[in-house]
Amino acid sequence: MHLQLKSFLLLLTVSFWGVQSSAQDLMDLVEDEPRVEYATSTFKTTRVINHQSIKKPHDGTLLFIISHHFGRLNQGAYELFGLDNATIRLGFEYGIGDRLAIGVGRSSFQKTYDGFVKYKILRQSSGKRVMPLTMSWYSGMELNSLKWQNPDRDNKFSSRLTYVHQLLMARKFNSRLSLQVSPTVVHKNLVETTDDPNDQYAVGVGGRYKITDMFTVNAEYFARVNEPATGEYYNSLSVGVDIHTGGHVFQLHLTNSKPMFYSGFISETQGDWMDGDIYFGFNINRVFTLKKPEEFKDK
Repeated sequence: MHLQLKSFLLLLTVSFWGVQSSAQDLMDLVEDEPRVEYATSTFKTTRVINHQSIKKPHDGTLLFIISHHFGRLNQGAYELFGLDNATIRLGFEYGIGDRLAIGVGRSSFQKTYDGFVKYKILRQSSGKRVMPLTMSWYSGMELNSLKWQNPDRDNKFSSRLTYVHQLLMARKFNSRLSLQVSPTVVHKNLVETTDDPNDQYAVGVGGRYKITDMFTVNAEYFARVNEPATGEYYNSLSVGVDIHTGGHVFQLHLTNSKPMFYSGFISETQGDWMDGDIYFGFNINRVFTLKKPEEFKDK
């Protein structure tokens, strides 16, 4: 009897040891298997300066953006170097799921309304799945609501509309440097003359360099591929800083573009940096969480 008991205990010990060893071997395999590591904080907010970054609001998050451009610095002391004049845009952006965002806005420049959708196609990652960049698609529509210059003619509502399509491609090279390239097309239903192209093509480049966790330096430039037949316009160039304070991101910048919507600063920038046609401006970003994250929902 004692011999049988000893044999049973020995068998139980050996079996337990084998199961424990197998479980440990399995855990080692799981821990050694590479995981997918996604790049985060490529940009602090959804704007580089004037134009969109690849970042979108989180699912269920509403972003309120107040954008402001004062007058030209070369207006002198009488206009307080442009501070007596202002152009403003108010906008809302909302994140739907992990990839989609929608937004609307209204600008005082040409009393323009705008709306857009943005969809994240690829996400930069390393480890088990390697993706060298993040890619998003942006499509927007703008409506100029100014009164018709000649109300007696046959004015069509479609003439008020402009469309923007853009591919946003960005890479976070390290913890400090991120760069973005954005081929863009702007389609205007109505142009000034029959010689002006309805489609304006441009390539935007932008980036940020992190100085501290709260402070970054940003810049962006849009090079137009084709020129309008009438008017004197310049490529949009903007430089600035981002200041992150928790719930707010303050963006302070200098730019030669007065408008803050795409067709305005890409195809209608009239400021020349060399002549001092520089506008001081800012974006204030405020985040509101409207949807409770899944892990905090009541079961």
